[in-house]
Amino acid sequence: MKEKKAWAWFLGMTVFLVCLDQASKAWAAAVLKGNSGIPVLPGVLELYYLYPENKGIAFGMFQNSAGVLLIVTGLLMLLLLWVFHKVPKTRYFFLIHLVCLLFFSGALGNLLDRVCRGYVIDFLYFSLISFPVFNLADTFVVAAAILMVLSGIFKYKNDEDFAWLKNTR
Repeated sequence: MKEKKAWAWFLGMTVFLVCLDQASKAWAAAVLKGNSGIPVLPGVLELYYLYPENKGIAFGMFQNSAGVLLIVTGLLMLLLLWVFHKVPKTRYFFLIHLVCLLFFSGALGNLLDRVCRGYVIDFLYFSLISFPVFNLADTFVVAAAILMVLSGIFKYKNDEDFAWLKNTR
């Protein structure tokens, strides 16, 4: 039963996060496209529709490489599902479950953009440090990466924490 509850949580949260991402992008396209932007925290954070749209990945890399990006994203998503399947469904491993969820949801959110629109909508801009424009799916991926690093440093440090990798069900 733990396994079914964990998968229900994973799928339910994935749907929620992807819907949140897609709704925010639809809002950005409807409200921000063609406008100069909306300051949320002046000099720090702006809502700004990036044009031309992002046909690559982070920092403008791999522009116009949709086929490669679709294959790599699909493989990454399969790997994340495999890891989620393998990790024991106990409270101790919740951070690994969360990392899988955030990476998967972020990848799926941007994958849907690439498949349905041919580009990814980016609209969040940290003007304080002139950081590249990004979206909610990107924040899910970054949050997952930060959680993964921090959990590796502070929580999952022993070989026995990864015994589940050797366990073949």
